[in-house]
Amino acid sequence: MTLRRRVDGAGALVYSTDGGRMCPDCRRPMAQCTCRPTPSTVAGDGIVRIGREKKGRGGKTVTLVTGLALAPDAMRALAKQLKSDCGSGGTVADGRIEIQGDHGDRVMQALQVQGFRVKRTGG
Repeated sequence: MTLRRRVDGAGALVYSTDGGRMCPDCRRPMAQCTCRPTPSTVAGDGIVRIGREKKGRGGKTVTLVTGLALAPDAMRALAKQLKSDCGSGGTVADGRIEIQGDHGDRVMQALQVQGFRVKRTGG
């Protein structure tokens, strides 16, 4: 196996094929970095916003759920439940849930049943 390393101008290890991206401070793989705490929750105003977006998606519509102040594991579990309720695919990206298709009413109803304050955004 060939091990390749990339260093920056100061000679610090930036990338290794053995561990991927490396933290410049503790020189560990980013997944095992201990020097930078990861945020456990996203600050919000307590209102979950549901919108619809087509821009930059090749004409495909997605339902966006933003404003959830949940831990990453809880957000993935909620996304899985919403995808199941809507009968479609989706993902969790950048602190928001994306459900494929226009399912705003179903998502809104499912979140209200779980006790979230929900608003529709967009037109």
